[in-house]
Amino acid sequence: MPQDVRLWEIDNHDHLRECQPQSLDLEARLETWIEHDISVLASDLLVIGRQVETSFGGLIDLLCIDGIGDLVIVELKREKTPREITAQVLDYASWVKNLSSTAIADIAVKHLDESPSFEDAFKEKFGEELPDSLNQNHRMLIVASTIDPASERIIKYLSDTHGVNINAITFNYLITNDGRELLARVFLIDPQEVDYQTRTKSSSKRRPNLTYEELEDIAENNGVGDLYRYFVSGLERHLQKQTTRSSIGFAATMGDSLKKVFSLIPKESDAEHGLRYQAYDKRLQSRFGISEEQLLKLLPKKRESWKFVETYDEDWWGYQGYFTNIEDVDHFLKGLRGDVVS
Repeated sequence: MPQDVRLWEIDNHDHLRECQPQSLDLEARLETWIEHDISVLASDLLVIGRQVETSFGGLIDLLCIDGIGDLVIVELKREKTPREITAQVLDYASWVKNLSSTAIADIAVKHLDESPSFEDAFKEKFGEELPDSLNQNHRMLIVASTIDPASERIIKYLSDTHGVNINAITFNYLITNDGRELLARVFLIDPQEVDYQTRTKSSSKRRPNLTYEELEDIAENNGVGDLYRYFVSGLERHLQKQTTRSSIGFAATMGDSLKKVFSLIPKESDAEHGLRYQAYDKRLQSRFGISEEQLLKLLPKKRESWKFVETYDEDWWGYQGYFTNIEDVDHFLKGLRGDVVS
């Protein structure tokens, strides 16, 4: 049932005076308020797109990203019917689900107008570097001045029965006796309950980072276990290791940031091709004091250029390929230590 929000002022004589709810076309103002201060909805969001056009011609009111790189669709109900709003936000989710890191960055750059950059805006908001892996999961928020019973039933059914990460937020507009405007926010479902239902009932649960043991097991099962262990043992002497949902990364402190300089990806490795890697060119050069030419001599000859995201600067570019044997790994590690003559 929709919640009845009532508010009272306490006057100078310790008397209560109820603030009266008012009729207002809130949804004409809500999008601007939310765009300027997304914390009205949640404190863990960064807006990266407004009126984002999908491949089928729809327009997502607001597209956001959270602190672990998952996307959040925010849709205003306006005058849509219950069937229209739920079908529309689910349709948008089907498109968002397949957005690549490059596509997400393109949307963000267009919205932020490169000031600040996407990665800087993310770090400023969350205090963390932009994750290597974006959009592993997504959630949906429907925003309205009121939610009708049919929409409420549909949203609760999707969340409670199927673990769909969907919720609704309503706002009550009130005016105090001296004319001040007040806005009260109400979640249809407690956000912690939505998160619980998603984790326990959804077929695509939010995945945590893999453990070091899990990554080693994947490497072993894919036929590159010895190569993987030798490589990790060599790199962790010089760099700080960390895991993601698909790889083990090695980072170095640069300025006031901890930046990833190299990654090993057991999931994309096999006995035929070898152990897959991704190397950040400029970061490796800076950390180990080597030139581009020296780095290329250390990496396997069969490689290709790689960019984390096309629109980022050279700090996010590098090379990727496969290490196929211990000798190639040993050559690379010795070169980073300065033992290989250039």
